[in-house]
Amino acid sequence: MTIAALIVAAGRGTRAGGAVPKQWQQLGGKPVARWTLERFAHLDHLVLVVNPDDMGRAEAVCKGLPVTLVAGGADRAGSVRAGLEALVDSAPDLVLIHDVARPCVERRVIDTVIDALAGADAAAPALAVTDALWTGAQNQVSGTRDRSGLYRAQTPQGFRYDAILAAHRAHPGGAADDVEVARAAGIAVLITQGDERNLKITGPDDFARAAALLETGMDIRLGNGFDVHRFCDGDHVMLCGVRVAHDHGLDGHSDADVGMHSVTDALYGALAEGDIGRHFPPSDPQWKGAESHIFLRHAVGLAREKGYEISNIDVTLICEFPKIGPHAGIMMEKMAQIMELRMDQVSVKATTSERLGFTGRGEGIAALATAALVRA
Repeated sequence: MTIAALIVAAGRGTRAGGAVPKQWQQLGGKPVARWTLERFAHLDHLVLVVNPDDMGRAEAVCKGLPVTLVAGGADRAGSVRAGLEALVDSAPDLVLIHDVARPCVERRVIDTVIDALAGADAAAPALAVTDALWTGAQNQVSGTRDRSGLYRAQTPQGFRYDAILAAHRAHPGGAADDVEVARAAGIAVLITQGDERNLKITGPDDFARAAALLETGMDIRLGNGFDVHRFCDGDHVMLCGVRVAHDHGLDGHSDADVGMHSVTDALYGALAEGDIGRHFPPSDPQWKGAESHIFLRHAVGLAREKGYEISNIDVTLICEFPKIGPHAGIMMEKMAQIMELRMDQVSVKATTSERLGFTGRGEGIAALATAALVRA
């Protein structure tokens, strides 16, 4: 199943003040739009719909992210439709439509919408209204309203792609949000749990509120991993998922990929989840000769289940031979692919031990890794 995120950023946001629209203003050291895009960067497709005059700014903000830029329409509904049409040639199964001005959305809100779509055609987060509701005129209370059954709508609003594309094509325009478009087409929308942190930046004061949420709500974990394997008979070694020709192999219960093992243990360490041996005991024969990407994918999946994103990985291979430099690039590419990360989030490098110790004597290879996890 493929999932796309469509971020709507074509508005002018004049109520927020500032010399440029709010999505391009700085928030905690980077533009609002960058924060929002990064929240959805783990999905299969990422579309940013912007005003045609903002293409230059958008390109700078999207640098390093696999984002498709689309020119927006005359209103929000027109912009969403433009983004949906841009996905036609690589149509996803699901699409999440999100306001760029909600940079604090948490992964669990996103995942809850996605999970709900397993049994529904549409789902959107909301919060039940708990305050008393008044009507007013000339700065005086003119009446009250029953708050029963009222909700404050949020985004991302998730849909079956084909259904919401057809709904937008049939809609005359002018809708407040995509739930309104969906309901006009007869699509039932499931309400999922929203979050008070998922605020929408509207006025100048909201920037400070959003910055405080991004700063205080961030949980940063660091973990390190260290692994060693001795040389044995063989004609190659597996290092960071790459087969490297050598006059020896590495001895181990699995494929003895010392680099991948150290990264896996760094992830488990950051989560306080022990090490590979806890999750894949060497006493269990089913793991004999197993490829190490099985272990690494398990650690990555566990991190994401707990709501963490991997910020970066750094691994150092310690050996005299084989030479790592010629293979480092493909190792980084392989590790990034397995962990579903960008290349600039993965570092693989090597050093010798100046012919000291067991690595210096050519008896084996060691690896040291560090993992940084972030939950915002």
